[in-house]
Amino acid sequence: MRRRAQLLRSTLKKLRKDQLFNRMGFLIMSFDDEEKQIVVIGAGVVGLTTAIKLQEKGGYQVTIVAEILPTDRPSSHYTSHWAGGHHSTAGESNDRRQQQMYTETFRVFWEMSEPGHPAEKCFIRTPQYEHYYEETSPPGGSETTPDFKLMERSDLLPGAAFGISFTVINFDPKAYLDYLHKRFLAAGGRFVHGSVQHIKQVVEGGSAVFEGQPPAPPAAVIVCAGLGARSLGGVEDKTMTPVRGQTVILNAPWVRFGSTRRKIEDEMLSYVIPRRSGHLVIGGTMNVDDWYPAPREETKIAILEKALALWPEISPPEARKDRVPTIEDLYPIVVEEGLGLRPRRNGGIRLAIEWIEAQAIKAPVVFNYGHEGSGFESSWGSASIALELMEEALKSV
Repeated sequence: MRRRAQLLRSTLKKLRKDQLFNRMGFLIMSFDDEEKQIVVIGAGVVGLTTAIKLQEKGGYQVTIVAEILPTDRPSSHYTSHWAGGHHSTAGESNDRRQQQMYTETFRVFWEMSEPGHPAEKCFIRTPQYEHYYEETSPPGGSETTPDFKLMERSDLLPGAAFGISFTVINFDPKAYLDYLHKRFLAAGGRFVHGSVQHIKQVVEGGSAVFEGQPPAPPAAVIVCAGLGARSLGGVEDKTMTPVRGQTVILNAPWVRFGSTRRKIEDEMLSYVIPRRSGHLVIGGTMNVDDWYPAPREETKIAILEKALALWPEISPPEARKDRVPTIEDLYPIVVEEGLGLRPRRNGGIRLAIEWIEAQAIKAPVVFNYGHEGSGFESSWGSASIALELMEEALKSV
């Protein structure tokens, strides 16, 4: 066995200096004297956040390998561009770990939204009104949200059983993704365009295999592939399925509140989310296992009709001055339509680790995917867990 390890060392020495083998002779990581090479698969909000968490800690050189980067043209295959999005500490999961992820991420978002922070312009804090129809009490954790109150019955939408209000952090996904992209690069991270067919490609060759360079096996791989985890070789998680989300974005700077009608009808959940830019997100659909990659006109009309009936304030002030506004009043202020495929997974977010072997090379692979519609809300919390899993695995070498 020792002779086998010696032979492997001799054979693989040409690939890279200072490579480490375990007792079975497997190459389990490669690194220089200061930094371990880490590859993150996927450049959505989860992949970006996880990569930043690693790169900024120090001791790691992180490369993101992804088919689509945040600077590429928006598409339904890159869901992060199309998030609503807002965040409060009140998650809708009863899972304790999920709640911890929400809480940690909210804390980071709150700090980022403070005046003077480099990411301040990505966020705006506004009043949020949540109207519930079937529940008998607010979701767990609601009372921890800033400025939490039970709404007066007179302020509820028709048919609502009760409502709560609080201060929410709204974010502009495109602006925030641009911030994360620049922050990762400023910290020394790298991006590589690459279409990964199987995890073993990265375990054996690292990011170099997508750059036409000699193989450079990484110390660890982190999979943040979102819906791509369904088809990625070495994962092929068939419990992954899309939840299609279609929205309409208006230019409505006069709206400075958010609200959600917590009742899903015809796979539609109605909400309005303002952004710092003056844009207003109107939503939206919850189409399970619907893969259609473009907005549907009939859905756009339904979204606008429902939102206008619930919140006539979204229409231009002049349109509602002396009459009841119609959706024709909204068309001139439509900025764009959003369409993303949320990555749902049975059992929720997968945060786990496996050792995967390719040829005589073995590396820990951390999985961080399946966030459905909570990728932004749980991004920093799930990144912390992924980092802990990776470092525990590397300690065992």
